[in-house]
Amino acid sequence: MSTILEVAEMARVSTTTVSRYLNNRIELPADTAARIDAAISALDYRPNILAKRLSLGRTEAIGLMTPEIANPFFAELAAAVEDEAERHGYSVLMTSTGGNRDRELRSLRRLKDGHVDGLVMMTNRPDDGSLAKSLHQYGHIVLVDEDIPGVNVPKIFVENREGANAATQCLLDAGHTRIAHIGGPAALFSAIERLEGYRTALWDRGIQVDRASIRQGEYSREFGLAAMTELLAGPNPPTAVFAGSDFIAIGAMQAVRARGLSVPHDISLVGFDDMPFADLLAPGLTTIRQPTAELGRSGFRALLALMQKKTPADLTRLPVTLVMRESVAPPRASGR
Repeated sequence: MSTILEVAEMARVSTTTVSRYLNNRIELPADTAARIDAAISALDYRPNILAKRLSLGRTEAIGLMTPEIANPFFAELAAAVEDEAERHGYSVLMTSTGGNRDRELRSLRRLKDGHVDGLVMMTNRPDDGSLAKSLHQYGHIVLVDEDIPGVNVPKIFVENREGANAATQCLLDAGHTRIAHIGGPAALFSAIERLEGYRTALWDRGIQVDRASIRQGEYSREFGLAAMTELLAGPNPPTAVFAGSDFIAIGAMQAVRARGLSVPHDISLVGFDDMPFADLLAPGLTTIRQPTAELGRSGFRALLALMQKKTPADLTRLPVTLVMRESVAPPRASGR
């Protein structure tokens, strides 16, 4: 690789002049600038960006930790972080943990050793205290989508309670009273809030919350299938279900069909997320739309404020929207 010294010698100027010219910190006569440009082209000189950044005390790179990239939700969110970072001149070092705690901790150590200026972090597992302890070693961190209790950093979340409440109200407005909830992990922040929103909607209508109508597990199709199968096999099956994620809703829909029933004629169903496939299902899934891309953009902007020694909001809540499709109908006269 050519060096800045070789460029300076070919252009018949000092290395300081080349450096200041490349950093737009000097105006040179046209013929001098032309000689430097010609030397750079002839030698195919490429500045050592990493060395330059480290000399300035910053890398102009951030870390992005995501549970997975195959999930459309996390993929869209990560893409938004990258787009916003690039718009502000930052590169992104991304790591996918698979939702595994040991991999999250190892990834944190790698990101710390990678000399990034800050970290946007997403997790999809309740913390046992180890993440919170490790994160205290970082100066610039923003949490997006899920909380880690005990970590005092800027946090960007959606209105989980309001979305769950709107989803349940939608089913109540259609005439349902036996409404089950299949949600995420019991100790996970978003699942806790969505369960609260569901319960509040029922209480506000004077309907007793039946613990037997609540199932909590993974935000996955497999769990939705298993939980819905259990509910339908019970003595008093629901006529409607609020699913804590669209993946859970897909599994629930599979269980309904496996029993020879249909959505929405036998069971009404509302999800949460509005994944790209939600409107392609048959029937189209009524769901709560999260502003996924804005979560990513807001996460980077909060991190940028930290890196610029500004003070972003401790907590930002983004609104959600009920998207009506064909998976909700009045309960059948038979009581199903």
